[in-house]
Amino acid sequence: MTTELSMLVWTTGLTGVLWLGYMMAQSRVSGLVGALSYGYKEPLAPLPAWAERLKAHHHNSVENLVLFAALVIVAHLTQSANGATAAAAITFFWARVAHLVLHVAGVPYLRSGAFVVGWLALVCIFYQIVT
Repeated sequence: MTTELSMLVWTTGLTGVLWLGYMMAQSRVSGLVGALSYGYKEPLAPLPAWAERLKAHHHNSVENLVLFAALVIVAHLTQSANGATAAAAITFFWARVAHLVLHVAGVPYLRSGAFVVGWLALVCIFYQIVT
């Protein structure tokens, strides 16, 4: 498996488990039945701030996973993958990890910086494909 595809698998795995944290927090504040009913009978109790940030990060990760997956798959299929795309894929994954930690911790400016690093990694992969 190429580095790019490996990073896609790891990024997908990370994105796939992010919901667990805020659902556990919802279970803690609303009870298991309340969390599983998802507010159909009565409004859910508010999540702690860190869990709201984790939920927002999960949504952001899903949005970014779409872009990353499309670019990695196109780079792979068009044989555009090279050292730059491999480095960019690794950078993207670790930028997303940093973004997760900083987002949940509530660190605003560094969180934005981690996001931009990940976005620049996407731009790098895009550039390698189109040139």
